[in-house]
Amino acid sequence: MVSVIKSSASLRNVLYYNENKLKQKVAELIHSSGFTKDAERLSFKDKLKTFEKRMELNQRTRLKTVHISLNFHPDEKLNKEQLKDIADAYMQKIGFGDQPYLVYQHFDAGHPHIHLVTTNIKNDGARIKMQNIGRNQSTKARLEIEKEFWLKPATQADLKRVYELKPVNATKVQYGRTETKRAITNVLDYVLPKYKYASLPELNAVLRQYNVLADRGGKTSRIFKNGGLVYRVLNERGEKVGVPVKASDIYNQPTLATLQQKFDENKVEKQNLKVRQRLRNAIDIFLTGSTQPSLLHLINSLKQKNIEVVLRQNEASRIYGITYVDKETKFVFNGSELGKQYAASGLLQRLDNTISVNDKPKQAQQVKETQENDLPVSTQTLQKVLDILFKEEYTGTLSNELQNELKRRRRKRLRLE
Repeated sequence: MVSVIKSSASLRNVLYYNENKLKQKVAELIHSSGFTKDAERLSFKDKLKTFEKRMELNQRTRLKTVHISLNFHPDEKLNKEQLKDIADAYMQKIGFGDQPYLVYQHFDAGHPHIHLVTTNIKNDGARIKMQNIGRNQSTKARLEIEKEFWLKPATQADLKRVYELKPVNATKVQYGRTETKRAITNVLDYVLPKYKYASLPELNAVLRQYNVLADRGGKTSRIFKNGGLVYRVLNERGEKVGVPVKASDIYNQPTLATLQQKFDENKVEKQNLKVRQRLRNAIDIFLTGSTQPSLLHLINSLKQKNIEVVLRQNEASRIYGITYVDKETKFVFNGSELGKQYAASGLLQRLDNTISVNDKPKQAQQVKETQENDLPVSTQTLQKVLDILFKEEYTGTLSNELQNELKRRRRKRLRLE
């Protein structure tokens, strides 16, 4: 079982999200707790007023709505009663057992899952603290529930195979607003809380991996002047298609003002030296060990390490900027943040040749052919790589397996000397 917990400032948007699923016949309200009526007799007004009455008890807290999804392995065959019992057990274990909550079963994904809507304001007006609830209470609850209900444990392999986000298929969504909004929301739900970006261009470097763009419009447009933001779907050529979706129309309201708060928070977390050093390591090792260090070779090498390179080019295809998206650590860095030699100009000076995006298909075949015919790395080159990795500033940035292998090679080298 996999649990995802989100807080929101908009009760209506969270309710609308689930109620729209009911209208589309891709969800069902299967359970309620803390309401004066049974689930099947609740109107939208009943749901809204019950939550609003509770939330009015606390005027200081901004994020009062809690939206939880519990996701199960595709092989699980769970009936409604089992899902109700699991929902009740989970809410009790994370400290929300006495809160009013609604349980929706959704049928719009390739695996069984339920959504729970609740509030973190207690009946005395106090607030349930949400900080680290996913890492602490939720993880403990998940492990206990997996045992109690004989559920398949959520392994890392399962998470990657079953729940990994796929890029939006533009051909399927470009003609319908509802489909577009749903596809964009799925991407934002995954990207916004997980990745560490400190500007709109950095966020877009990630979103473009999933064919989505956060768009402020032109500087003379009404959207830009009013501080607005829309989200667009991109086709395979990176062109905008379909209808734009206003940030304020998405249930968790990822507006420019909301994103600015994330930018400020992420700027602090991006000071993590270990994360930065992982990127520097990957680039330095490639440049030291490669017999033909071209930009396309570097892009391909980093991709194998789960690092995407996003190039910024002018109309003449001249590269003037570079951004690294580390999908493993979920951090995004402009090249200049890693140092001058990792920015576009510094990096191109260290490479033998450059490419433009338009040359990529032709060059990609050359990379493949070169890799298939590469000569073994020389002892001298290997020694340079080892010397880089043994530098003091790289300590703690490598995997345990690689550290052990390097120690073994170093001992062997000392014996030979």
